[in-house]
Amino acid sequence: MTDRMLWSYKEIAAHIKVQPDTVRSYRKHGLLPPPDHVEGGKPFWYADTVRLWVASRPGNRGRRPD
Repeated sequence: MTDRMLWSYKEIAAHIKVQPDTVRSYRKHGLLPPPDHVEGGKPFWYADTVRLWVASRPGNRGRRPD
């Protein structure tokens, strides 16, 4: 099953347990995948996109996806 719910910086930050500004910094430095959707100039990512990114992040060994 795919999760097509769109996440903002806030939801991504909550998922990876950091502040939204940290996620913004990740995007600024090219560490976040490109947004799946942009609305009103604000980027959004599908939950599945974020989960795949989290699973492939360096230093993520041994962590289980939720």
